[in-house]
Amino acid sequence: MADPKGFMTTPRETPVRRPVDLRLMDWNEVYEDFPRATLEKQAGRCMNCGIPFCHQGCPLGNLIPEWNDLVWRHDWREAIERLHATNNFPEFTGTLCPAPCEAACVLAINDDAVTIKQVEIEIIDRAWDEGWVAPQPPRTKTGKKVAVVGSGPAGLAAAQQLTRVGHDVVVFERADRIGGLLRYGIPEFKMEKKRLDRRLEQMVAEGTHFRASVDVGTDVTAEQLCADFDAVVLSGGATAWRDIPADGRDAEGVYQAMEFLPWANHVQQGDIDAPEITAEGKDVVIIGGGDTGADCLGTSHRQGARSITQLEIMPTPPEHRTENMPWPTYPMVYRVSSAHEEGGDRIFSVNTTEFVKDADGKLAGMKIVEVKRGDNGFEPVDGTERDLPAQLVLLAMGFVGPEKGALLNDLAVDLDERGNVARDEQYMSSVDGVFVAGDMGRGQSLIVWAIAEGRAAAAGVDRYLTGRDVLPRPIEPTDRPIA
Repeated sequence: MADPKGFMTTPRETPVRRPVDLRLMDWNEVYEDFPRATLEKQAGRCMNCGIPFCHQGCPLGNLIPEWNDLVWRHDWREAIERLHATNNFPEFTGTLCPAPCEAACVLAINDDAVTIKQVEIEIIDRAWDEGWVAPQPPRTKTGKKVAVVGSGPAGLAAAQQLTRVGHDVVVFERADRIGGLLRYGIPEFKMEKKRLDRRLEQMVAEGTHFRASVDVGTDVTAEQLCADFDAVVLSGGATAWRDIPADGRDAEGVYQAMEFLPWANHVQQGDIDAPEITAEGKDVVIIGGGDTGADCLGTSHRQGARSITQLEIMPTPPEHRTENMPWPTYPMVYRVSSAHEEGGDRIFSVNTTEFVKDADGKLAGMKIVEVKRGDNGFEPVDGTERDLPAQLVLLAMGFVGPEKGALLNDLAVDLDERGNVARDEQYMSSVDGVFVAGDMGRGQSLIVWAIAEGRAAAAGVDRYLTGRDVLPRPIEPTDRPIA
């Protein structure tokens, strides 16, 4: 156990966010540096519970009490070894995961949870600074070839695991750079791309091959893929976005979030000077109150929007847990992200009824109405209609599953009742040798689930190819998230 009295004597403390007026001038991550001594005291709040429910909250099975104890004892070198034992990319989860482990922390029953996520990111950041993160190339080769389709967190996790046990792995990505949503979608202020780039350098040194700008299913057919490789891992994500059936949806100025966000990433990569779709000088409306909506919000702030309004059809969440969201489940409570802190209005319990076009077909505004739950879902409240100015509307309402394009059609894989790629307990689809990991099989979920599924699918692939059982398997494909 760490500090035996730490949970009683040390209050929870997290890093301070940089002042809003300063951080809106750049795209850097929003947090100030966290003093190491303070972080070690925070790790000391961990109680090393007899039943650590943080393990239930973490799909990766991160050894949280162990590395909390090691940090408190100043043994950072061993802490990164314990962290890497279950998580290939703690810098990704440490910046992007909503931390269901903290919601499940036993201390959170009647106090503030241990700052698990902050301890995690500080461990891996120090490990990189100290040179403790090194390539781990395989000692022997199996002669087996594996294709990984999609280079998001699930695909990268599967690829790294399979490379390290001796398979020849090629990762295909249809975008011009590797990383999936980590590259194009996640804004720099949430995760600077240097975190991704240095991990990719490690993977290349280990022997993983990357092929960007390849649309598998078109540039490489499903038939070619299956002929050239001994196994295939589908990890292309749940990229089919949810749309809205309101009148005027075809107005110029109404875009999906993922039609908007990547342009800002391209600017930060130095590809272009200005985004093709920009919030600069516009009244922006974001429909959807989740993480993607917050990404659009922070991006619009930095691009210089005139005004920003975020709409959500659901009611305002409660401030604290209620009876229907008991510990240790992830509570759907009211949260203020760094982007919300930077400005803009949030309106709950409203629905969009129309996008208003001008004579040229461009977006000029929109009509909304308050709603309440009824027998047939959300019903409009009479007399609450109003107009909003808008020259840019961003739809951030989530995703409905994988794209049903040439790849899935030509492979002829079975789909489950939710439209995701069906798989068995080894993560294999209905097609022999074709496996699936992450959102493509699970549906839209968290980054921590994607990495966990990538690791689990890699174990299934290795067993299929060699008959051995050497890779860890953190989760079953039927497991459902508590978050």
